[in-house]
Amino acid sequence: MVVSTMNVTSKLLISVHPEELKFQFELEKQSFCDLKVTNNTDQNVAFKVKTTSPKRYYVRPNTGVLHPWDSCVIRVTLQAQQEYPPDMQCKDKFLLQSTIVSANSEVDDLPQDTFNKDSGRTIEECKLKVVYVSSNSAQGDADEDSVIKLGKGLNAQGNSSVEDKQILQRVKEERDLAVRQTQQLQQELEMWKRRRQRKSNSGFSCKFSVFVAMIGIMLGILLKLSLSSSPTTA
Repeated sequence: MVVSTMNVTSKLLISVHPEELKFQFELEKQSFCDLKVTNNTDQNVAFKVKTTSPKRYYVRPNTGVLHPWDSCVIRVTLQAQQEYPPDMQCKDKFLLQSTIVSANSEVDDLPQDTFNKDSGRTIEECKLKVVYVSSNSAQGDADEDSVIKLGKGLNAQGNSSVEDKQILQRVKEERDLAVRQTQQLQQELEMWKRRRQRKSNSGFSCKFSVFVAMIGIMLGILLKLSLSSSPTTA
């Protein structure tokens, strides 16, 4: 058993960005944070995400296989909460485990003990902390050009009320959510295409081998018949 603990700034099997999970916290509303994980090797690397509070978060995907130099986005969703944490401090932790797997491995083929510390394989661990940001703080960080321009227009008209700011924030959130969902769907579609292509190539190789074998058998039979039917010389 070999366990290697890495912090997020180390570049070993995989790298992780951002360096912490930051959620905009609002009562009775879900919030999400995207993690980009990148394979820094020329081998297939499997990963698994664990958390100290599994009922509070939804992780998709929580397990996967990264091909050499490939990357993917892990979406971590904070379920709707009914009360604020004390002083907006969160003690939840996340653990991202990674290990090298065989070249033909897919996520559905991983053994159950892939991330077991007693399996004998080298497992790297990356620890991530969780940060809650209040909705008021998040509004102050809205620096995208489109939101700023819209905000300036409203200020010029004397409509910079609390309601206007909330509308701006909702517009930004809906736009960011649509962009991230589109990226997630594109990534899942690309992974599905790769799996289908691998299975298609494997099926083609088997069919081609059977076809060649049948041709060989037929040629052997024809050659045998032609030799047996040829006249013998005295």
